Amino acid sequence: MAAPLAPPEVDLSRYRAPLPQSSKYITVAGERRLRAELDTLWRVERPRVTQAVAAAAAQGDRSENAEYTYGKRRLREIDARVRHLRKRLEGMVIIRQLPSDPARVFFGARVTLESAAGERHVYRILGPDEFDQEPGGISMDAPLAKALLGKARDVQVAVTLAGQELHYLIVDIRYPPIET
Repeated sequence: MAAPLAPPEVDLSRYRAPLPQSSKYITVAGERRLRAELDTLWRVERPRVTQAVAAAAAQGDRSENAEYTYGKRRLREIDARVRHLRKRLEGMVIIRQLPSDPARVFFGARVTLESAAGERHVYRILGPDEFDQEPGGISMDAPLAKALLGKARDVQVAVTLAGQELHYLIVDIRYPPIET
């Protein structure tokens, strides 16, 4: 008779290793957008949901009241997002000027790359809280952005993405005007 197989090692504890700290840089427009979201959540959305939860609670049995249950869940989501936004905005470094060397790739740069196949791609290096708001935006924490930072025009960079090494030539570097 064969011995029973041992169960695989599974970590059932609640501990989760902290995520790596993301960069704290942001453009003026990105900071403005985050502050507007925080203001809307705190001054408009949360009071509206709180009022709806209070109205649902007044109807009686809360255990079978879907409006109450979902309203409380939405309040938890709003409160979590408000905490996140306040914490992120607290330590943000708002970039209000162009870099001293605009011939190199730094935060806020719009970089045109050419792949080995001759395809051109345009990316803008932004903070992790705003890159998804602009077409071609990539987080400065992304492997491609890290490979580009500090490089100059006509420099070839190599980056490993999804286990494949890709090579790009920096064709152009531009900085959009800084908003005030």
